Amino acid sequence: MKHPVALCLTFCLMMVAVIAQTAVAAEIGQIKKLSNSVHILRGDKKIAAVPGELLHREDTVLTGADSKVGITFIDNSRFSLGADSQVELSRFNFNPTTQEGRFVTTVKRGTLVVVSGKIAKFSPDAMKVRTRTSMISVRGTKFMVKVSDSD
Repeated sequence: MKHPVALCLTFCLMMVAVIAQTAVAAEIGQIKKLSNSVHILRGDKKIAAVPGELLHREDTVLTGADSKVGITFIDNSRFSLGADSQVELSRFNFNPTTQEGRFVTTVKRGTLVVVSGKIAKFSPDAMKVRTRTSMISVRGTKFMVKVSDSD
């Protein structure tokens, strides 16, 4: 080996890049605005949401009785949740270079308005919204889903 220090430094820089990319990949969206009581369930933690809060895969967003929240995702999809909503970000993968990805959301209760982003535009079957009784494949640009306790 001619330059073991240079080789070691190169390896360390590559590892930092991999770790940084993994950390960024876990962040799939951001709370843009909210009113009143909005929380994020992440594993066994319940986090009070604030504007700018980053969302991760498998987070669940909860709104209170008089609350609402606006979210923008890294593929430029946008969600608006109304009062008394519970929406799980079940699956989210997105490659910004190829525009390919998959986005599955589960609406457990409440109202969700969606403006689809790059994932749905690249592959119409790649974005889905589930409820207890149905699954919607997103082929349009904007739609609303409402799930009540009686559904």
